[in-house]
Amino acid sequence: MSQDQERYNAKTIEQKWQKVWADADTFRARMEGGKPKAYVLEMFPYPSGRIHIGHTRNYSMGDVVARYKRAQGFSVLHPMGWDAFGLPAENAARERGEHPGKWTRQNIETMKEQLAVMGLSLDWSREIATCDPEYYKHQQALFIDFLEAGLAYRNEATVNWDPIENSVLANEQVVDGKGWRSGAPVEKRKLTQWFFKITQYADDLLESLEGLDRWPDNVRLMQENWIGKSHGAQWVFELEGSDLPKAKEGLEVYSTRPDTIFGMSYCAVAADHPLAQALAKNNAQLATYCNEVAQNSTMQADLDTAEKTGFDTGLRAKNPFAPDQTVPVYVANYVLLDYGTGAIFGCPAHDERDFEFAQKYGLAIPTVVSPDGDASFDTVANGEAYIGPGKLINSDFLDGLDTDDAIEVAAKAFEKKGLGARKTVYRLRDWLISRQRYWGCPIPVIHCEGCGVVPVPKADLPVELPEDVSFDKPGNPLDHHPTWKNVACPSCSKPARRETDTMDTFVDSSWYFTRYCDNSAETPTNRKEVDYWLPVDQYIGGIEHAVLHLLYARFVARAMTKTGHLDVKEPFAGLFTQGMVCHETYKSADGKWLYPDEVAVSDGKAFTRDGEPVTVGAVEKMSKSKRNTIDPEEIVDQYGADTARWFMMSDTPPERDIEWTHTGIEGAWRYVQRLWRIANETLPHLPEPGAPATNDMSGPALGLRKAAHKTVKTVTADIDHFRFNKAVARCYELASEIGSVAQKGMDGPGAGFAVREALEKLTGLINPFMPHLAEEIWQKLGHTTLMVDTHWPTYDDALTIDDTITLPIQVNGKRRGEIEIAPDADNATIEALALENEGVIRAMGGAAPKKVIVVPKRIVNIVV
Repeated sequence: MSQDQERYNAKTIEQKWQKVWADADTFRARMEGGKPKAYVLEMFPYPSGRIHIGHTRNYSMGDVVARYKRAQGFSVLHPMGWDAFGLPAENAARERGEHPGKWTRQNIETMKEQLAVMGLSLDWSREIATCDPEYYKHQQALFIDFLEAGLAYRNEATVNWDPIENSVLANEQVVDGKGWRSGAPVEKRKLTQWFFKITQYADDLLESLEGLDRWPDNVRLMQENWIGKSHGAQWVFELEGSDLPKAKEGLEVYSTRPDTIFGMSYCAVAADHPLAQALAKNNAQLATYCNEVAQNSTMQADLDTAEKTGFDTGLRAKNPFAPDQTVPVYVANYVLLDYGTGAIFGCPAHDERDFEFAQKYGLAIPTVVSPDGDASFDTVANGEAYIGPGKLINSDFLDGLDTDDAIEVAAKAFEKKGLGARKTVYRLRDWLISRQRYWGCPIPVIHCEGCGVVPVPKADLPVELPEDVSFDKPGNPLDHHPTWKNVACPSCSKPARRETDTMDTFVDSSWYFTRYCDNSAETPTNRKEVDYWLPVDQYIGGIEHAVLHLLYARFVARAMTKTGHLDVKEPFAGLFTQGMVCHETYKSADGKWLYPDEVAVSDGKAFTRDGEPVTVGAVEKMSKSKRNTIDPEEIVDQYGADTARWFMMSDTPPERDIEWTHTGIEGAWRYVQRLWRIANETLPHLPEPGAPATNDMSGPALGLRKAAHKTVKTVTADIDHFRFNKAVARCYELASEIGSVAQKGMDGPGAGFAVREALEKLTGLINPFMPHLAEEIWQKLGHTTLMVDTHWPTYDDALTIDDTITLPIQVNGKRRGEIEIAPDADNATIEALALENEGVIRAMGGAAPKKVIVVPKRIVNIVV
């Protein structure tokens, strides 16, 4: 064998097969009658400039599924595109003086080239970019249809306003009261904004989660909590106090626990509640407090962990069932205006946040629910709120009732008094889609003084973004443009103004998967294509998109169905959320972050290339800010794409984070070389392709056949269940079996056939993971067809059944031996063989067994 044959040349071979696939247009998706279909999709990337290793893991997983389904005989759609609108492009324009479109399209070309070397089975003919007018004109048409269907509307709302970005931020983009990108304190403003009516589908979105049985449980729970359906009662407290803004004004509250009304010790309203705002007009201290609260994050996780603070308004609220009892009314930082009524009654003994608040301000904490009805139960003595079920105590007419019954009785009591009624409330709010930015999809409406809001005629779409914009001033360049926003009203032809807000980029990503079905359709969707391909059979992406993106996409699918563009409610039948790629972090002596390629490790110590000591930090998610990133191009250039893909699938379950290590990638590279060596060394001893099996087969050869068939069976199940790391491990084992038989000699009866069969099956199994290596070995094995067009390996069930199994034997809890036994052996036979085992006899020391316990196919326990 020549030196060139001994070592696998990844770079040359991978380029060769990528050209073969491209020339044959191998991965173009086609509707094929009589074939099952598989729509495999990874969440599309933002074109930030470079592909990172996290992308590599995500797309490698999707490619494993796509290639596997193709091999199983499915018609596969596996497309790619770009989530190309968004603020980073505008920031780049301001920093570089470069148009966002130019910056974005350059990044797309760079990243497309990087993806190409990974050997992904993508149908590039269906590529989309959300910044392309040919894409967003259809998004504008959808908006107009939603508007006509009552699913889009305009309304005044209190929003998070970033004074640096001069734009609205979603609650999720406010971190510690500051803009997630600018770091500026966020202000609360009232603006007239555009919304999608997602709340119209709240019940359907919630109830349909049960049918998404191929979604992770934690994602479904996160969506359930986000929708936040709760049942309770809503009623009005009578208020008293000299500062009441209006005579006899009441305070309306909503609670899921009206049964705890006798445990109230205060009421609280949100800082932007009308009562708080009215009081603040004549109270400078309260006004200051409300302004401070307005800067805080409204994320639930932040509210739960932040210190609870309040401001006593001086007003008092009366308990409707105990008129002599009044409690103080506070403005509190943990009460939100957009949940319930924006006001609560505080029952600190049975709510953790109320408990914390009451302790801070020295308020009473009366216990009104006891786990077992014991009237002496005291939450203060226990040091925490009791939030579980139980029986009511210290609660007048509710005493002795179970909490569920008490909730119903209390609600009825409010109704009887005419103070309120039972009510169902949702945490979900309508989707605010307005953004005061240039680089986004223009909202296709025109504002006319006479006609009001007029949709742009569909024949005039797209409403394109102007190219000649300036980013010299803060705020939205569309507002500053001298001509773009000035237009004639389509209805009356009088001078009018275009809408200068653009759509939230989440809109772009909430329907893109439908456009892949036919990216040249003259309408938003080609019904024939979407009816064939949708829903997406396997969607893959990060857990960070578990709520908003997925929830919005589920809503848009329903809205598109209502407006005739689809006939599917749930767009993603299967969902998988992959883990992050992590790496050690490094700092130089002066505290600066270092890239891994700037660090050398010797004898367990890290140094810079100049020999300066390096501090090794924690293993963390790869990020540009901490420089603990790996360039995929360097890895592919050194080891090949297959090696990178193989390592990404090995060792760690795909739903967990994986640590990128040099030893890990080296191990994957050694496996590539080992397979290549086995194929080359055994080839001269193998029968021709398709040669029949021989009946005369040695023990090692038969053992290899069984191992190969078992591996096919288990790897098939592993891929079906996203156990990629286990599939990789089984392929390692089969390669070892092949190498072992080959090393013992290929002259034994049936050895050549067994090795060819095992090697061919292994080649088919690694194909989804390492497609270039698989193609090259397949060709070396004498096949003229492409591996990519070859059916998934099959197995014979009879060869996957073990003739014998090994049972360990314990004597008084310690392992003393093992026996080989037929899988269907009865207990008497197993017991007899166990007692004849030499190790067992020695351990028993001549004593008779008191008990022999046989756990079928597991273990034998002997008690002496």
